[in-house]
Amino acid sequence: MPHPTVQAYHTVVTDIANACKSAGIHPGSVTLVAVSKTHDGDAIRPVLAAGQRVFGENRVQEAKQKWPDLKADYPNVELHLIGPLQTNKAADAVAQFDVIETVDRDRLVAALAKEMRLQAKHPRLLVQVNTGLEPQKAGIAPSDLAAFLGRARQGHGITFAGLMCIPPVDEDPSSHFRLLAELAKSHGLGALSMGMSSDYREAIAAGATHVRIGSAIFGARPAAHLAQAKSPAS
Repeated sequence: MPHPTVQAYHTVVTDIANACKSAGIHPGSVTLVAVSKTHDGDAIRPVLAAGQRVFGENRVQEAKQKWPDLKADYPNVELHLIGPLQTNKAADAVAQFDVIETVDRDRLVAALAKEMRLQAKHPRLLVQVNTGLEPQKAGIAPSDLAAFLGRARQGHGITFAGLMCIPPVDEDPSSHFRLLAELAKSHGLGALSMGMSSDYREAIAAGATHVRIGSAIFGARPAAHLAQAKSPAS
């Protein structure tokens, strides 16, 4: 009998392929980012053994603690930072991650640019866009995106690979996914990280290139981490 997490993983992979087929796109054009935040190495290893190589983490410190051992056994893992990033953690983020999806302010661009030069390491960067203009949520307002991209390019030589968003929980996500896709197209950005366990099918239909799926694979977050969920990720 396969490990329950591996069964769930294969179900998600199949479902993504079916969603791609429905959308008329090749399944290989959508990357599954398995969100392993709050889950320990023992929970992640079965999914690694099943072939998954792209993972998302919310906190720099958590990734720093658990991923070196995992990467020693699986060196071709691609690690995405999908949680808010404090500027004082920019050095660790550049060192640890292959993709940083949550760039959302000028000070963070400056800190990342400095560390990328110092470390001679260049993770791919995505801009987090606050498509719902929610005051409690990080992200660049859609109307500010063009100016933000220009300042990053002209001031720091930073170019972005794409955009990411987290739609409001009480709204139809499809309109937010379409908005993000339109913004990416208008700025010539190829990567679209959008869609989670509850709405990745809609995201794929709208043009997602990356879907971030955690609970549908790993189940609910461990109880010990629930109290941390409301605190800013670092």
